[in-house]
Amino acid sequence: MSRRVVITGIGAVTPIGNNVDEFWSNSKAGKLGIDFIKSIDTENLDVKIAGEVKDLKIEDYLDKKESRRLDKFTQYALIASDEAVNHAGLNIDELDKSKFGVMVGSGIGGFHTHENEFSTLYNRGPKRISPMYIPMTIINAAAANIAIKYEARATCTSAVTACATGTNNIGDAFRYIKHGYADVMITGGCESSITPIAIAGFANMRALNSNNNPNRASIPFDKERSGFVMGEGAGILVMESLDHALKRNANILCEIVGYGSTCDAYHITSPDPKGESASRAMIDAINEGNIDYSQVSYINAHGTSTPYNDLFETRAIKKVFKESAKNIPISSTKSMTGHLLGAAGAVESIVCIKALEEGYIPPTIGYKESDEELDLDYVPNTGRKSELKYAINNSLGFGGHNASLLFKKWE
Repeated sequence: MSRRVVITGIGAVTPIGNNVDEFWSNSKAGKLGIDFIKSIDTENLDVKIAGEVKDLKIEDYLDKKESRRLDKFTQYALIASDEAVNHAGLNIDELDKSKFGVMVGSGIGGFHTHENEFSTLYNRGPKRISPMYIPMTIINAAAANIAIKYEARATCTSAVTACATGTNNIGDAFRYIKHGYADVMITGGCESSITPIAIAGFANMRALNSNNNPNRASIPFDKERSGFVMGEGAGILVMESLDHALKRNANILCEIVGYGSTCDAYHITSPDPKGESASRAMIDAINEGNIDYSQVSYINAHGTSTPYNDLFETRAIKKVFKESAKNIPISSTKSMTGHLLGAAGAVESIVCIKALEEGYIPPTIGYKESDEELDLDYVPNTGRKSELKYAINNSLGFGGHNASLLFKKWE
């Protein structure tokens, strides 16, 4: 069985907007969501900036008692899921629950709860550890809580592939529907790891930018880039078989037509300098979509602002598209949001969906100085209108994980 798969609902919690409309409007405008960290004490940390979610009142979305039993990454996932389900116009009571599933992951899981409970253990002893500690921190907590809320009784899984997590979950959900195992899936990624130990850990491995200048920290493809900026949030999609969506007269946002997932098998943190497997993920997505390479009209790059990623991803894109790579607009919205780790690919898939829907490419902000080998069209600083038909979303994660999705404009 091979079925067409469409997106009918989207939801987002991000550093530049707590819903899709706000997030997309600020993406188009090139709004910077990176600032000095306010949610934790950074006095002893070398890195003091991040892309934090702002002005989100959890109690406006979740019951106070319920929210105390959930880590922030799950809270974000539930809030974004609520928006996506409402946007899709799903009537949960009318769904075949055995054909309704969830694939939502996180790269790291419940770091806030880990830190709180570690402090309790060392200061007050093991008897004072919360009985909710384990259920709050496991990475599948987000997917499980979504499934419980919406009574989704098909598969419920959480692919964990570091920074490719959101993209892999969406791709896996696409295949699950395509091959007939489900009619409807809630899918995406979530993350909330702006905590002292996470900041210190990433900083000490020299992955984070440490200049503490919000305007010159997350600058993908710029010659002065020196590391990524931590972000947080969630991106959730409602995905359906085309037949199911048409039967209920759903508003179709776009079609997902291809998915590639590969591994560098090279290094635990560094991408492969040759970009072999990253390029193959794009090739696999394009081939599954059965389109010509020339039809790709936008790439939302992984674009982390690290010296290696941006160079090696550029090489991978050139390997796929050859000379025509210079004709494809490429932008990194991490220049605005920072790097949402396990949520990044899901939030950036929403960028692709909205770009196709409106014919608008958001910019890579903060771009000032070009780098010799990074000579593609990175849509610097100002977005642009464009006729778009196919968009690729790339994600590359620690462990050598590469994932690419191919979205098609709904016409």
